[in-house]
Amino acid sequence: MLRKKSNGVARRTRPAGILAQVGDTAVDRRAFLRGSGLAIGGLTAIAATGGSVTQATAQTAAQGAVETVKSVCTHCSVGCTVIAEVQDGVWTGQEPGWDSPFNLGAHCAKGASVREHTHGERRLKYPMKKEGGEWVRISWEQAIDEIGDQMMTIREESGPDSVYWLGSAKHNNEQAYLFRKFAAYWGTNNVDHQARICHSTTVAGVANTWGYGAMTNSYNDIHNSRAIFVIGGNPAEAHPVSLLHLLRAKEQNNAPMIVCDPRFTRTAAHADEYVRFRPGTDVALVWGILWHIFENKWEDEEFIRTRVWGMDQIREEVARWTPEEVERVTGTPGSQLERVARTLANNRPGTVIWCMGGTQHTNGNNNTRAYCILQLALGNMGAAGGGTNIFRGHDNVQGATDLGVLADTLPGYYGLSEGAYAHWARVWEEDLDWLKGRFSQETASDGGKDDVPMMNVTGIPVSRWIDGVLEDAENLDQPNSTRAMVFWGHAPNSQTRLPEMKTAMEKLDLLVVVDPYPTVTAVMQDRTDGLYLLPAATQFETYGSVTASNRSLQWREKVVDPIFESKADHVIMKMFADKFGFTDRIFRNIEVNGDEPLIEDITREFNRGMWTIGYTGQSPERMRTHMQNQHTFDRTTLKALGGPADGDYYGLPWPSWGTAEMRHPGSPNLYDISKPVADGGMGFRARFGVERDGDNLLAEGVAPVGSEIQDGYPEFTYQMLVDLGWDQDLTDDERSAIERVAGWTGERPSFQRDQGDDAAATQQAAEAGNGEQPVGEQSQTGPIESDYNSQLGGVNWKTDLSGGIQRVAIAHGCAPYGNAKARAVVWTFPDPVPVHREPLYTPRYDLVADYPTYEDKKFWRVPTMYKSIQDTDFSSDFPITLTSGRLVEYEGGGDETRSNPWLAELQQDMFVEVNTRDANNLGVRDGSMVWVEGPEGGRVRVMAMVTERVAPGVAFMPFHFGGFWQGEDLRSKYPEGADPYVLGESCNTAQTYGYDSVTQMQETKATLCKIVAA
Repeated sequence: MLRKKSNGVARRTRPAGILAQVGDTAVDRRAFLRGSGLAIGGLTAIAATGGSVTQATAQTAAQGAVETVKSVCTHCSVGCTVIAEVQDGVWTGQEPGWDSPFNLGAHCAKGASVREHTHGERRLKYPMKKEGGEWVRISWEQAIDEIGDQMMTIREESGPDSVYWLGSAKHNNEQAYLFRKFAAYWGTNNVDHQARICHSTTVAGVANTWGYGAMTNSYNDIHNSRAIFVIGGNPAEAHPVSLLHLLRAKEQNNAPMIVCDPRFTRTAAHADEYVRFRPGTDVALVWGILWHIFENKWEDEEFIRTRVWGMDQIREEVARWTPEEVERVTGTPGSQLERVARTLANNRPGTVIWCMGGTQHTNGNNNTRAYCILQLALGNMGAAGGGTNIFRGHDNVQGATDLGVLADTLPGYYGLSEGAYAHWARVWEEDLDWLKGRFSQETASDGGKDDVPMMNVTGIPVSRWIDGVLEDAENLDQPNSTRAMVFWGHAPNSQTRLPEMKTAMEKLDLLVVVDPYPTVTAVMQDRTDGLYLLPAATQFETYGSVTASNRSLQWREKVVDPIFESKADHVIMKMFADKFGFTDRIFRNIEVNGDEPLIEDITREFNRGMWTIGYTGQSPERMRTHMQNQHTFDRTTLKALGGPADGDYYGLPWPSWGTAEMRHPGSPNLYDISKPVADGGMGFRARFGVERDGDNLLAEGVAPVGSEIQDGYPEFTYQMLVDLGWDQDLTDDERSAIERVAGWTGERPSFQRDQGDDAAATQQAAEAGNGEQPVGEQSQTGPIESDYNSQLGGVNWKTDLSGGIQRVAIAHGCAPYGNAKARAVVWTFPDPVPVHREPLYTPRYDLVADYPTYEDKKFWRVPTMYKSIQDTDFSSDFPITLTSGRLVEYEGGGDETRSNPWLAELQQDMFVEVNTRDANNLGVRDGSMVWVEGPEGGRVRVMAMVTERVAPGVAFMPFHFGGFWQGEDLRSKYPEGADPYVLGESCNTAQTYGYDSVTQMQETKATLCKIVAA
């Protein structure tokens, strides 16, 4: 809410002397701080002196050297550099990183206040537990022993899947990787993190369209955009510094900015065209735009012919979405969408930007694929200024996702198959049979297959952990119910169905919170025992790498040592590993100093295994070089112009192919064939086979610049190198590594092969698909060599631990993952062609017959309802559509930012935005208190903000608040001194059931509510 509030305390008059001095003389920032006495601690100094400021003496100002430390903001995914000023081990001041290509000397309110997190008096200061309903301070040793004993008892009685390890997007990459490895060593896939409830539908939709599930370009590349299309995103508040890059394109390129959102946001205020539409109708809106593009033949036909599969099926669906039907469903006039389509067609390349407004729906995967298809139709993919710029939420939600803190994959998106576990067992130098023995030996159903070993069964996602506790065990695809829950860096109030979550928390045998702050978990349940709080250090009290939304890795340095009794996350993991008895195994290749595993060794270990997405070239040394030389990188291309990192792209955005010694520069824009692969170019990934229904799935006559195969080709295997005659380029060490992966134990055959430059044979070999069929003279081998090639042939670019297959492919100008078409139709999804489906709780029940939801089904181990909910019309009793989102002042669940006095001052009240017409009809005045109630019974008491930002029939609430429960103030339930400054109702108390049909993403953007005066 745009209003400044006072706490009612009379303030001391500010002395005028300093301001007068500033007015009389020219001083820089540091001189002003020295003169004002603020250098000892910024604004904290004012508070320490009761608000008075006195001039420091020269002797005081000169005491103690000020060290500057470079770190990265821990809030959103832009990756802003923070320059910390440290004196005598205390963080005393900060500046934004002026050399950073990402923030260019800017900070938002959250970034400008991060220093407070290492002073935070509201931090959790030492381990605590609930005992007889009271908080009791305990030692770390007691905490680990008691928690560990209870977990091992649960493991013995109910199996390893009965303990849920919930990780965090706040972990750095090394901690995230170690956390996923830790879960595997515990023996469960019941592990997940915030990405499930923010961008899992993005990852699924985007990865299944063109290969990788990440932002394709970058914030900086938006400088090249000729049009900016934002849908379901609010960068001005959620990622404020990113707006600098959008506005630069508007100013320099005269790029029209189109914002599609049910709510007139601060981002929409910058738009050339604001498109309001009904929440939950994204697919219909995008198809309405595409209808005009196809009708007027504005699509890029050559791009579609050479690089897209399935667009004809999209045309058939889009043809049904006439302007009249689009307006009936979305409420948006066809004339406006014709104008939007014309604008996009006339201003190419354009970028498409989205965030959680598009992802958090029961058909969220349909939304994200529709956005992708719009870009494919316009030919905006693989081009500077184009692409899909997907703004991730937390500072390392991209990295934690990449590192596999997910219920359905291991690090690098390797999945959960036996081959995936075998790959990581080789990286870990672990006995695969021992690892298998850590998992429950029972089997379950998974992905339509029966009797799958639990080691290979997709876990319960965090969005559904509640049901792992409350659902009858016989209805779960795991041996027993969830009995212990570990909230490690996760805010529960960011999830829906909070009344049921409260019940689940109270039913657990054990509930553990590992976090710098107690979080709402500490107070939203009524437990009297079996609840532990463990103080984790912030990321400023440790070091390691973090991945920004554009896939660039940046290296944080430690600013200060952990405060109070807090410990870094990887230290806590090591302490639990000690308790569980697998320290020697999990850290066999990682140096441990006391209780602290060496971060650099963890980096190097995941470098050895993450070939799929190219997390292999970013060594600690290269990342530190980039951070130390930020000034050498171009602000738009991100390429270093001279200096120690000459030719690299800033942060080595993945994929950085091969080993660090190969010095691949990273890939700033995915799928860009205008560059050689060695300089970050590539086609679409060939991960879906070579043909479908007789149609070619590989690219048609196009390839990255310099490729020796000027056409589409499949992903590289050792056999493909043989068929191409390129296997002789492998070094002895690389070949030996491939032999170890393949399990070859015999002698290496001696063979000679014609190395002639036979372009026809090369092309023929590429067309042979996976290389199983011999091609030309180059495949004429003896029996020993045939056996050798047959056994090694299946080793591919993802499992070759030497990186040799990648190196050789790139040396010949080819992308290791192949060169294919993007697929507009995903035949493995519930809706192969994206279609509109009405939300479970829809205000337009008249549309359900035409656009029904899915049938109920079981997946991700739990039963999931769709039709059984939508069969009831709730719209008459709950007539207002409820959506939620972010504020600029707070982040995530808000425990950290609402505990920051500088941010707490800016926004003190939880509120609901209500349209003026609705407010008048309800008898509600601006600033008055109202009840917002959902159809499942949850309700919240909040302040009304009467505004035209939302349309009639729509209400909006931010999701950062907690500490109130359906009208009750829970402040007294926090440990003493650890309660946030600002409390409020959580909007998710009133939110409802609803999950994406592919990923179990929660639906928060399109449910129903009623509002009454309190």
